[in-house]
Amino acid sequence: MLHQPGRFYQLIEVEKDGMESLFYFLKDRNMSVYLDPSPELIRRYLIDEKEPWIVKPLVSEAPTQELNGISTITIEKMLVDIFCDPIIFSAQQGSEMDQIFKESFEKYAISESKMLRYASRRRKKPELDNYLNEISKYRQQKEFAANNLR
Repeated sequence: MLHQPGRFYQLIEVEKDGMESLFYFLKDRNMSVYLDPSPELIRRYLIDEKEPWIVKPLVSEAPTQELNGISTITIEKMLVDIFCDPIIFSAQQGSEMDQIFKESFEKYAISESKMLRYASRRRKKPELDNYLNEISKYRQQKEFAANNLR
C-alpha cells in the first residue's frame, strides 16, 4: 500500500447461523460491534468509532485456509473482498487498490481461477475479470505470448 489507512475495522466473517451468537458474545465484552451493517450505517456511524468490530456472513465456498489450526482467509479472498466491498475497504480503493493488486501479483502466487470463482459467488466475476485485464501485467504478457504463438 502506498498510504496507511487512518481507520481500522475488525472484520469477522462466520457462517450465518453463528453470526448472532458471535455478535452477542462480543457485545457482552463491551466491544463496539455491528451485525452485518448496511453501507448507510457504516457511512453514518462506524466512521466515528475508534475500532469497530463488524460481523458479516461468510460467503459460501469462500477461499479459506488453515494456519496453525486457525481458519483464516487466502490472499485471493482478500483481493476479491477489497474489489467487491468498496464501503468497508474504502481506504483501499482507486489507485491504492491498483497498487495492492499489482504488488500482490508480483510478490505472491495468486490463483486467478480461485479469485474468479469466489468473485462469481459474490456476483462480480465479469467486473473483476475486466479489472484484472486492465491492471495485470501478467495477463498482458500471457495474452501477448498467446497471440505470438498463432
